[in-house]
Amino acid sequence: MNHTRKRLYLSPPHLGSAEADFVGDAFASNWIAPLGPHVDAFEREFARAIGVPHAAALSSGTAALHLALRLVGVQPGDTVICPTLTFCASANPIVYEGGTPVFIDADSATWNIDPGLLRAELDDCAKRGCLPKAVIAVDLYGQCADYDAILEACARYDVPLIEDAAEALGATYRGRPAGTFGACAAFSFNGNKIITTSGGGMLVGQDPILVERARFLATQARDPAPHYEHSQVGYNYRLSNVLAAIGRGQLAVLSERVAARRRIFDYYREALADVPGLDFMPQAPYGQSNCWLTCITIDRERFGTSRNEILHAMDMDNIEVRPVWKPLHLQPAFAGCRARGGDMAQQLFECGLCLPSGSAMTEDDMDRVIAVIRRLCPHCRKGARGSAGALSSQTRKAAVATFAEPAARVCGPRTQTSKPRVPHMPLP
Repeated sequence: MNHTRKRLYLSPPHLGSAEADFVGDAFASNWIAPLGPHVDAFEREFARAIGVPHAAALSSGTAALHLALRLVGVQPGDTVICPTLTFCASANPIVYEGGTPVFIDADSATWNIDPGLLRAELDDCAKRGCLPKAVIAVDLYGQCADYDAILEACARYDVPLIEDAAEALGATYRGRPAGTFGACAAFSFNGNKIITTSGGGMLVGQDPILVERARFLATQARDPAPHYEHSQVGYNYRLSNVLAAIGRGQLAVLSERVAARRRIFDYYREALADVPGLDFMPQAPYGQSNCWLTCITIDRERFGTSRNEILHAMDMDNIEVRPVWKPLHLQPAFAGCRARGGDMAQQLFECGLCLPSGSAMTEDDMDRVIAVIRRLCPHCRKGARGSAGALSSQTRKAAVATFAEPAARVCGPRTQTSKPRVPHMPLP
């Protein structure tokens, strides 16, 4: 690894001066424990920002998903449908409640949960008389799932939808902000998200009773009494006043952070438009992604080098890149869980790569990433420059047209075939 060059991280925090001012106020007022005036203000401001009436600030996005599952009544033995192409935190809370995930493959046009496969799974579940307790839809890498089709499928069988918008703050679907679909939605403010509170999350919804109950459960389910009275088990899931203060400063510049991530995506796309065998995550025509992470796929045959060789070369140049999420139906933790499909998610994992996308990146930073990619492509070594400015307007137009239509073949020929899925079995 080249330690003499600046480390380029995948998605580092991007802080300004307002956060320090809010945190200073929290310290000056001695409100540093969980709850406080900044928590209340952060909830109000966040709800206003995405257009929902109610929000509860929590310790993580995972906590928000866990409470959402509790709120819709998931119990031991229940099944919950979840996309397979996502981070494990989308499915872990299902297991917390004693439920079992059922995984659905990705749609090649969006990388999100495939609505057709979801509908087929619900149809089959209805025929067997064992409908899932809930459906979780994930807005992957900052792009909303196709909610018209998903909500239609869920409504047919009265199955509640939970939106995992952890990666999608600032994105839209048909003009509606991410986080405004389903019974409730979860956001994450982890250090790598588009805005951060260091660690934290938010549960939002239209129903004041649901969100208030989330607050109750998140505060150790403490009953109203002069002493500590608990009639049920709760959780220590509330956000601290100090972290909420950071969140307020971050939220004030959300639109700037989204605009920066989208510019980064456009820069990469234009600079790499002529590279054979390299494609970008499709942008769905029904909305606008926040481009939290810019993701590409590599067809080894056409590009001339494997995805893993690019990973290694980036590491040698002190650049952090990551493979696309490993599908959950392939994770040892979920061995035995049923999956509908899975080949598309597996292909994306095998050839997909997430590029550095932090909102504070400079053009020089991006050019470093681009140069490594172009250097590894045999067809790009001569007569090619690794900057967006080197492209002609015709090339840029072609890049946009190519990007709009996802390739039927994501990674080229498969080196192995997917194994048949094992029958559904409950997790231990």
